[in-house]
Amino acid sequence: MKLKLKHIALCTVFIGLNLQGQEKKASTNFDNYAYTEAIDSYENLIKKGHSSEEIYKNLGNANYFNANYEEAATWYGKLFTLENTTIDAEYLYKYAQTLKSLKKYDASDAWMQKFEDRKATDNRSALFTNSPDYLTEINKNSGRYSIKNESINSKGSDFAPSFNGAKLIFSTARDTGFITKKIHKWNSEPFLNLYSAEITAEGNLDHVVPLSKKLNKKTHESSTVFTKDGQTMYFTRNNSDNGAFARDEKGVSRLKLYKAILKEGEWKDIIELPFNGDDYSTAHPALNADESKLYFASDRSGTLGVSDIFYVTINADGSYGTPINLGASVNTESRETFPYISENDILYFASDGHPGLGGLDVFGIDLAELERTKAKNLGEPLNSEQDDFSYIINETTKKGYFASNREDGMGSDDIYGFLESKPLDFNCYTSLNGSVKDMNTKQTIADAVLNITNANGEVVGKGISDSTGNFDLDSTCDEGTYAIVASKENYDVGSTSFKMTSTTDINDLEILMTSNFTPADLGADLAEKLNLEKIYFDFDQSYIRKDAQAIMEKVVAYLNQYPNTKIRIGSHTDARANDNYNLSLSERRANATYDYLVKKGIDTSRLTFKGFGETQLTNACDNNTNCSSEKHQLNRRSEFIVVE
Repeated sequence: MKLKLKHIALCTVFIGLNLQGQEKKASTNFDNYAYTEAIDSYENLIKKGHSSEEIYKNLGNANYFNANYEEAATWYGKLFTLENTTIDAEYLYKYAQTLKSLKKYDASDAWMQKFEDRKATDNRSALFTNSPDYLTEINKNSGRYSIKNESINSKGSDFAPSFNGAKLIFSTARDTGFITKKIHKWNSEPFLNLYSAEITAEGNLDHVVPLSKKLNKKTHESSTVFTKDGQTMYFTRNNSDNGAFARDEKGVSRLKLYKAILKEGEWKDIIELPFNGDDYSTAHPALNADESKLYFASDRSGTLGVSDIFYVTINADGSYGTPINLGASVNTESRETFPYISENDILYFASDGHPGLGGLDVFGIDLAELERTKAKNLGEPLNSEQDDFSYIINETTKKGYFASNREDGMGSDDIYGFLESKPLDFNCYTSLNGSVKDMNTKQTIADAVLNITNANGEVVGKGISDSTGNFDLDSTCDEGTYAIVASKENYDVGSTSFKMTSTTDINDLEILMTSNFTPADLGADLAEKLNLEKIYFDFDQSYIRKDAQAIMEKVVAYLNQYPNTKIRIGSHTDARANDNYNLSLSERRANATYDYLVKKGIDTSRLTFKGFGETQLTNACDNNTNCSSEKHQLNRRSEFIVVE
């Protein structure tokens, strides 16, 4: 809360005025995007015992916008301990995001649930609801990259790589010795400039030099894209006036896109693109494969969130069409930024609005399927709990680069090289989740064969229920009526229908199957009824062997299917050893079989057991007969006799 000077003693007024002055300074720094200075100012107030909702909010936000997610989590956490406050739902989302940087995914999901309760119509809420197993999905996409920290990195920020023939162009905040006074208040780093590095035949980066004095001015220059002939480049620069910052009425210098032409080895004819604006930012250009469209990030009017990805058509005469928002398949109410279009027209972009590991993650989506598919997280190790962004790839060599502020870097942001070992499937799929159950007992049914059929009865997908009776299938995204048809031995075919109207995952489907298996008669041996192998034991042993466990599971399934059935477990030995010893051994075997069924959830009231020793041999291998080991094995067994 703010200080109320009329309620404090005269001797402390000057202290109070000093605190109020510091708070005003901190707030001014924050409003002017000088986040590093704001953090210092607010933390000084905290040390002096001064705290408030505004301080916690702004400390959280200042760290969040500077990608200090662990610190942001601390201050957002303190914010939610305050009483009698009504905090905007956006802070719930930011707190959930920062908890991921601590790998506290369960806690993050809990706060996302609170966010969803407050903002159910938010696109991020829908993505969270429709991807309850997003960590599992990310794990499926992981392990496809080997990455390395590149030697060109500095102690400053290095990011936004782009290809220009055999060269890599990137943005850097490295201090060359000539720009030590060019410090940006946002993050206390030197201003950004464009540099070039040669890509050697071995795949290393070498010969790092500034790209051009014509391009690098007393402003930020970053994120480039080049035409395939290398003659035209688009790049990002702060709004400038004769090479210096030009600010709006709030003191903010917005980002704009510029175009330059290569003439006589020098970048010339630098012009500002016509769809920029002084009251919003336009940044991070990307060209599609045929160079007919220019993609970019912006917070202009019509943006869904903090920043969205747009595109303009590049007309034959060199003019540009009207900016078009890519829509909710890509954009959320958070940050979508740093687009890159591959030769196969896959859009890669960074986002902290789609479900991810924390901070910005890199996602991909097929532009040809934009209206009926969803963005896919590229997985670890490319994505991490921190910011991962500005991804580019050569789809022929499978080599590429991206930037990250993960902990093992040299600077605040580093460029990493990667080799993709397995491509991600960007075809359109919808996930179908559910379970297969017995119609009467409602017990789940494992290993049921599943076929997804369309309205014409054609099979468009296949799968199988797992050991717990659940399934997770990938289905086509085409709209229409579909069915999942389940089949399994001793069951009639079961099915469930559903309609596909969007790319949203369909959860909690239930397929009910009716058993066509008649129960065993009184006195019958379930092993014979179920056509099972006998439960055999090793010589002089009573433990349940692995081969026997698979048989026992079928007995468990039968007892679950017929919950009123009671059985007697009978265990037997061969004729070797004396009669009393064999009787004791068979009791231990019967008891082991009983214990196994109990551990599998069968009620003890349905089970009895008895050991018969060598009194019920299945062959003539008695004490007076010399038999092979194989014949003796036939007598070491357990049976399951139906008694009720």
